[in-house]
Amino acid sequence: MVDGGKQGKLFLAFFRVGIFGFGGGPSSIPLVHKEVVEHYKWMDKDEFSDVLALGNAMPGPIATKMAGYIGYRVGGVFGMINAVVATTVPTVVAMILLLTVLNTYKDRPWVNGMSQAVVPVVGVMLAVLAWDFVKKSKSSFGWVLTVVMIAASLFLLEWLNVHPAILILSLLLYALIFGKEKKKETPPAGQVSGGDTQ
Repeated sequence: MVDGGKQGKLFLAFFRVGIFGFGGGPSSIPLVHKEVVEHYKWMDKDEFSDVLALGNAMPGPIATKMAGYIGYRVGGVFGMINAVVATTVPTVVAMILLLTVLNTYKDRPWVNGMSQAVVPVVGVMLAVLAWDFVKKSKSSFGWVLTVVMIAASLFLLEWLNVHPAILILSLLLYALIFGKEKKKETPPAGQVSGGDTQ
C-alpha cells in the first residue's frame, strides 16, 4: 500500500532540490542534505556521506541517482519513481520555459547578471557542506590525516587529473581491505589478548 503522506513529502523534498539546484549536480547536494538529513531525517550524516560517495563513483547525474536511492529507501519502488520525477520533470519544464524567455532577451544586461549572481550562493552552499565533511573526517582520523587526505585528493584531482570516481573507488577498496584486517586483529569482547584472564 502506498503511503500518500510519505510520498507527498518525498515529492516536495526532491521538487525543491530540482527547482533550486542551480548549476547542476554538485550545487544540488547541499539541498538534498538539507531535505533528507536535516528536515525529514530520513538518514543521518554518515549514511548520507556513504550514499554521496557511492553516487559520485557511479555514472550519471548525482542528483538523479540520490533521488532514486533515497526515494526507494523511504517509499519503495513508487517512492523511487516519485523522487526521480520530482527532481527532473519540473526542472525540464522550467528550463524549456526559461530558455524560451531568456533567448528572447539574451542581449539584456540583467540576463547575464541574473545567471552570475547565483554562482557565489552555490559556492557558499558547497563550502558549508564541505566543511561538515571535513569535521566528520577529523573526528574519525584526526586533523593530521584529514589534512593529508585533503591535500593528496586535491593534488590527484587538480594536477594529475585523476577522475573522481577512480579516487573514490580506490579509497573504498582500501577501507574494505584494511578494515577487514583491523577487525581480525581486534580481540573478541570479553577476551584479553596476550595472557590469562585469571
